[in-house]
Amino acid sequence: MARSKFVYVTYIRTTPAKLWKALITPEINRQFFYDTTQESEWKRGAPWRLVKPDGDTCDSGKVLEIQPQKRLVLKWRNESVPELRKEGYSRMTCEIERQGPSVKLTIIHEMGRPKSKLIESVSEGWPPILSSLKSLLETGESLVETRTWPD
Repeated sequence: MARSKFVYVTYIRTTPAKLWKALITPEINRQFFYDTTQESEWKRGAPWRLVKPDGDTCDSGKVLEIQPQKRLVLKWRNESVPELRKEGYSRMTCEIERQGPSVKLTIIHEMGRPKSKLIESVSEGWPPILSSLKSLLETGESLVETRTWPD
């Protein structure tokens, strides 16, 4: 079966514990993820959702795998754009690996359909979000562009 896939790798001068905390803590998410928060109990099978500043759900799914400070796999569906929602669920994998004094962060976002508009969309969305996360963890400040929900 043809698949759509986006892969992003970055190296961050931090620890796996600090990166993990940034990824799952709502107050930290807001700083680099367009003022959104992720809501979940962060255990296998738990529901997950990405919440916009106005309280609406942007994306939702469930936790498929979770290994704190190492790996997180989410079943992920866009809820706010009808064209993307109708494509169904994608799979987002986050892998964290210590690399000396830094951490290698790999995001793999994929869907079991060719030419997915969702994967095309996230391929434009992930780079600024992850660059902002890197900046936040390394300097204490996220990128200005990712601090508020886009108009």
